[in-house]
Amino acid sequence: MDRPRLLTPAGNRPTGLTRRSVLGLGAAAATSLIVPGCSRGRSDEPAPAAPARFATGNKGGVYNAFGIGLAKLVTEVTGVDLTTLVTDGSIENLRMMAQNKADICFSTSDSALAAYEGTGMFSSGRLRFNALARTYDNYVHVVVPIASPIDSVAKLAGKVVNVGPVDSGTKVVADLILKTAKVKVNTTNLGLEQAVAQLKAKADGSAKPGQGIDALIWSGGLPTKPIEDLQNSIGFRLVDIGSVAEEISLKQFGGYMVSSIPPSVYKLASSVLTLALPNYLLARATLSDSWAWWTVNTMFRRQNDLVDVHPEAASLDPRSAIATMPIPLHPAAERWYRANHI
Repeated sequence: MDRPRLLTPAGNRPTGLTRRSVLGLGAAAATSLIVPGCSRGRSDEPAPAAPARFATGNKGGVYNAFGIGLAKLVTEVTGVDLTTLVTDGSIENLRMMAQNKADICFSTSDSALAAYEGTGMFSSGRLRFNALARTYDNYVHVVVPIASPIDSVAKLAGKVVNVGPVDSGTKVVADLILKTAKVKVNTTNLGLEQAVAQLKAKADGSAKPGQGIDALIWSGGLPTKPIEDLQNSIGFRLVDIGSVAEEISLKQFGGYMVSSIPPSVYKLASSVLTLALPNYLLARATLSDSWAWWTVNTMFRRQNDLVDVHPEAASLDPRSAIATMPIPLHPAAERWYRANHI
């Protein structure tokens, strides 16, 4: 599968102190990391003492698919259950960790930074947690039926657009895109699979009165299966949001980048410019060293098995995984990277 191209202007790239310089070893040393298909790695690392919970994301989304696959592998190698939880996404995941309802979670970088610094959706108070890794990137999908006249963000005006569940990272970035573009729409807050069904129903005429949506905005990995499956029914297009994405990437803090979704991902006519942002694998500040170490170790040493679960696992790279600043790495995760010369 073709990978998206990073198009963020050079002037928007971070400068100064990096996690790699803090850890004291460069990329050349990282090339010595061997990531075999073995299941356990170091035999002297103790197994976790009790089960843990992993907050993933929407059913059908990459967070959920990737999380289920990773949890199964970690359970296999440790012999201790890592249970996955279906959630609305980043905001809910972060709150669940703060409430001790989850031990590990996925989050987009912008939501994680807002929670860590006490801004935006978390202006009522800062949350404290650690990072295990930067994983893969999310890409904003603005999805419309193939026959839709909508071919720009401006033409979403007045339409019914699903912006994702209230506690999702998708809603955070969807609201930002619409605000930046100065476009007013009628919003719904459906989960991914329900939104796809509603888009299909309106397009094929089967929607009940007052139901159905004209477009959906989704932030997720490539490909996202429920969206991919639409190509075999009503067919769909992705709206180019390049100009809005560039404005956001230049003015907003949160890891935003301009990128593109290659045509091969969804059988599109051409590549589509969009907004991308990193995903983080996060942990409660009090997560045990054994859980943190085994989760990171399994993710990289069983990477080939994770690729079989979802293609985004091929994006995992221990050299970029440490790029989670200002969110600190969990001490056991940092120990794993140091031991593997990252």
